[in-house]
Amino acid sequence: MQIVILENAEAVAAHGAKVFIDKVNAAPASVLGLATGSTPVALYRKLIEANQSGQVSFKDTRSFNLDEYLGLSGDHPQSYRHFMQEQLFKHIDIDMNNTFVPPGDAANPLTACEEYDASIANAGGIDLQLLGIGRNGHIGFNEPSSGLTSRTRVKTLTPATIEDNARFFEADEFQPHLSITMGIGTIMDSKKVVLLATGESKATAIHATVEGPLSASCPASALQMHKNALLIIDEAAAQKLAHKEFYKHIERENQKLMASLKSA
Repeated sequence: MQIVILENAEAVAAHGAKVFIDKVNAAPASVLGLATGSTPVALYRKLIEANQSGQVSFKDTRSFNLDEYLGLSGDHPQSYRHFMQEQLFKHIDIDMNNTFVPPGDAANPLTACEEYDASIANAGGIDLQLLGIGRNGHIGFNEPSSGLTSRTRVKTLTPATIEDNARFFEADEFQPHLSITMGIGTIMDSKKVVLLATGESKATAIHATVEGPLSASCPASALQMHKNALLIIDEAAAQKLAHKEFYKHIERENQKLMASLKSA
């Protein structure tokens, strides 16, 4: 697990965007795993800027989103399909036919989950997966107690997650309590995972993810077992890490090594 600690949320977004831009420029047909929520928005803005300025093209990429509310159609303003359209897809040159989000309005959600995992496999797997993290350590909608080898499935949201997301719904509007989400096992199959976390509210979850035990109580702790996981966090999110200065030291040494290899 590589841990990069930066000064603020802006720096986190810039660093994360560069990882995605470099990947797509190196392999234009990359399969990207994407996330919703407030944290990825700043990264998406930087991808839009890079695309519109000609620094990167997404015309050959495919994308699979982590999750979707069960019971919402893709054109619902609170659906994650709508979120992705507004925050990223309609602003870049990606082929909309190559963007996939779990179908929240599927007639048979259980079958839809199996088909979603199969679609990822048929695409050759996810090359680069973006993640945020919930205050309770959830990734996607894999809440605490989720199986660490779970596949795409229907999940019940915790009251805390429902409360966190209530701000996006009107007081009298239907707010789903169920979702379709990639499983932790599905996420772990990705060739590389990039998790972003900013702000003091994520500090406890980041501490549990990095320095806590591998446990379903903190779903993100499964990333300790991933062969290529990158955590990009700001100082506020890193404040509870016992070995924060050591992680910074490791990253400085990594940068020196990479610089020497480039100059060799």
